[in-house]
Amino acid sequence: MSAPAAVKEGAGRAKRGPLISGWGSLAVPLLVLLTLAFLVPMFLIIVRSVTDPVDVGLGNYVTFFTNEADMRVLGNTFYIAVICTVACLAVGYPYAYLMAIVPQRVAGIMLVFVLVPFWSSLLVRTFAWEVILRDTGIINTLLLNLKVITEPLPLIRNTFAVILGMSQILLPFMVLPLYSVMQRIDPELTRAAANLGAGPFAAFRRVFVPLSFPGVTAGCLLVFVLALGFYITPTILGSARETMISRFIADQVQVRVNWGLASAMAVILMVLTFVVLAVASRFVKLRDVYGALGES
Repeated sequence: MSAPAAVKEGAGRAKRGPLISGWGSLAVPLLVLLTLAFLVPMFLIIVRSVTDPVDVGLGNYVTFFTNEADMRVLGNTFYIAVICTVACLAVGYPYAYLMAIVPQRVAGIMLVFVLVPFWSSLLVRTFAWEVILRDTGIINTLLLNLKVITEPLPLIRNTFAVILGMSQILLPFMVLPLYSVMQRIDPELTRAAANLGAGPFAAFRRVFVPLSFPGVTAGCLLVFVLALGFYITPTILGSARETMISRFIADQVQVRVNWGLASAMAVILMVLTFVVLAVASRFVKLRDVYGALGES
């Protein structure tokens, strides 16, 4: 090998640094923690779903998909998640839009109202809704005292209570991505549409709404995925008809001690969540979605 070639080869080798160096090494403890706390348990759950209780196979999955009650609960889980997502979007979009058009000081106050729920426990907020909605709660007591009603309204132990409680908890996860995208939309665009003859509603519908779509997608995906795994709120505010798959998984572990079927349910829920994300990626770039989440 000639000297120039050896020098070039040595220079090429010298440019190759370690796989992780500098600031990148600070991520190693986090990667180790995620591996031990998430990937390893998930792998064990997948293995247990096909090995427990005795024979290796797909018996637990067959049991789940052939059980009418299990399939009904799975469908109910997605139904409640969809309704909750729509409710959060219906309330969160106008709120985020108002935050984007008001003065910055007012928007900061509105943002505080969005973030305040994060400062209290989910369990506390759920029990607060029970105090408000039950037959002897604030609403029914007030209406009875005002003679508006003669008997308590059925505000709890139904789908309405579950959707209301879950939507209140998940609403910030819809508002924050929406506001993050909306505040970056140039207001001159809607003014230009108005100068070209578009009315206020037409300018909003044809200019502002399409530009806010990444925030809508980010909020809807985040709320929907989080709603799929809710356990406490449906259990406290709902009835047997509002049972979600997370409650079924807990029952299999705590009551029936059937870890194999519980693991299979968890794997099914995880796979369906990934399917939802895969389908969503066909219509919108998930990189843009997570970018909106990161900037909110």
